[in-house]
Amino acid sequence: MLTRFPSAAFPRLLRPAGARVKAARAIAWAAVAVAGLLAASCDRVSPTPGTSGGTATAGSPAGADAWFQDVTREVGVDFRHTLGADSSYFMPDCMGSGVALLDYDGDGRLDLYLIQNGGPESGALNRLYHQEPDGRFRDASAGSGLAVAGRGMGVAVGDVDNDGGLDVLLTEYGRLRLFRNEGGGKFRDVSEPAGVASRLWATSASFFDYDRDGWLDLIVADYVNYDPSRWCADAAGRREFCGPDAFAGTVAKLFHNRGAAGAKSPAGVQLEDVTARSGLAARPGPGLGAVCIDFDGDHWQDILIANDGAPNHLWINRHDGTFAEEGAARGIALNSMGRTAANMGIAVGDADGDGLFDVFVTHLTDETPTLWRSVQPGLFDDATASAGLNRARWRGTGFGTVMADFDCDGALDIVAVNGKVKRGQTAADDARVDPTLGAFWRIYAERDQLFQNTGAGQFEDISDRNDALCGVSRVSRGVAYGDLDNDGRLDLVVTTVAGEARVFRNVAARRGHWLLLRLIEPTLHRDAYGAEVTVIAEKRRLRRWVNPGSSYLSSSDPRVHVGLGPADHFDGILVVWPDGAQERFPGGPADRELVLRRGEGGEAGR
Repeated sequence: MLTRFPSAAFPRLLRPAGARVKAARAIAWAAVAVAGLLAASCDRVSPTPGTSGGTATAGSPAGADAWFQDVTREVGVDFRHTLGADSSYFMPDCMGSGVALLDYDGDGRLDLYLIQNGGPESGALNRLYHQEPDGRFRDASAGSGLAVAGRGMGVAVGDVDNDGGLDVLLTEYGRLRLFRNEGGGKFRDVSEPAGVASRLWATSASFFDYDRDGWLDLIVADYVNYDPSRWCADAAGRREFCGPDAFAGTVAKLFHNRGAAGAKSPAGVQLEDVTARSGLAARPGPGLGAVCIDFDGDHWQDILIANDGAPNHLWINRHDGTFAEEGAARGIALNSMGRTAANMGIAVGDADGDGLFDVFVTHLTDETPTLWRSVQPGLFDDATASAGLNRARWRGTGFGTVMADFDCDGALDIVAVNGKVKRGQTAADDARVDPTLGAFWRIYAERDQLFQNTGAGQFEDISDRNDALCGVSRVSRGVAYGDLDNDGRLDLVVTTVAGEARVFRNVAARRGHWLLLRLIEPTLHRDAYGAEVTVIAEKRRLRRWVNPGSSYLSSSDPRVHVGLGPADHFDGILVVWPDGAQERFPGGPADRELVLRRGEGGEAGR
């Protein structure tokens, strides 16, 4: 079987990964972005001053306080989301589509896969972009096997056959498709022989190893049992997109990877539908977001499904192939008022630095997004108000969301991308609406949001200082994050309905140092999805996790980014591997990318 990660792709423990290549790529990105933006050490970089007022356009310099700059055109991304007839009010039109950041050829650079939603007869194809050594993206769709048309929704990325190549799962309205990485930039559709089948409206998905056997399984959130003939109207009697309450919810699908037995099949992998046997079939819901992480501290991966207009489902792993739905008992099904909301995207991270994973979920414009703070492993409390997230400068119907440290100060910030699904009383300022957006979609446009963590889980809305990301109203849906230029700062890719996908380069004036960690299971030839990482630096313990599947319909950088604040060294790294085994890796200088390979650390200790 072809191995796509030769030994050179797995440098020895704590060896900086590709320092010369990273430096060259950082210089290239700086050149294509804007003159004067420096890719130097984390505590010395600052963006070129620019005007703070007005709306930033692609290629324009960021304001002095801005964190992001739109470099879409400079880096060669020219993807536009295509739909069917605007006037049809076909519900899937307003719900997609997502993006994946993935290094599909193992060259150390993140590539892009962008999803279309125009239908199989539209001619609008999904696009695969390969990042070149100079930091630009080349359209590599032709001949890749991923340039397909359909009612595309989301994407999940993972090595399902443990051969070293990243495979791609595409979710669609009425279909799932699994593409096996054949090497050489080629993918083969193995959906049918691999057993990946569903006629439901699939949305977000994630790969994870729920039974700890070393093979990645798959969870797929499914939305509603949609009837296109259903006619829905707004309060004024005008036709409008239907909401989820007009239809019955459906069950999330769980697929078990048959491992070595499946590797002998013609597809090279087999996934068995165990939805009923696992217990997930007992609780349907209008699922949109999906995240897999150990919430209750037993080192077994659990499943969180964000349900639109219904209580969230938290499926706790029972260690025997079954799950128990405990969202209400654990405080994350409803908000502090005991009410449900339009739960869409999910971001997970340690927002307050206490070593426990908190959860942020986006909602409708007339609601408030919710931050559930973990008060002890597996138990949550609505901390939206106490965290300051109820005092946003404006509201939006949030979909994609990420929790990440964009300024390297050691505290996780939040991005939420917005776009309405129904007409509302608050109309977008015409001066700030994307001029390329057609008349039909303009009334659904909203501005995205950026919240800075000021410490201990307190957030300040800094959207008005970030015109490139937040200054233009669009119908945003997916957002993925990752270090596209390997300079230690996290960049963003945002998708929109009937609009362009946009690449945002991080130009924040960083407040500290950083690490970028890749965790490898050498015997499995792949990233250690489900591993937990704790970086110890100057008496701080910064806890992160490994799994690119979160947000909404999207897949992010699988590497772990850790902002270290003023610490220019770290004292050590604790790793809990997906099967619960623990190792400690030694400390060293900051501001570099490291590869941690299982088996090369020492006893975890304290």
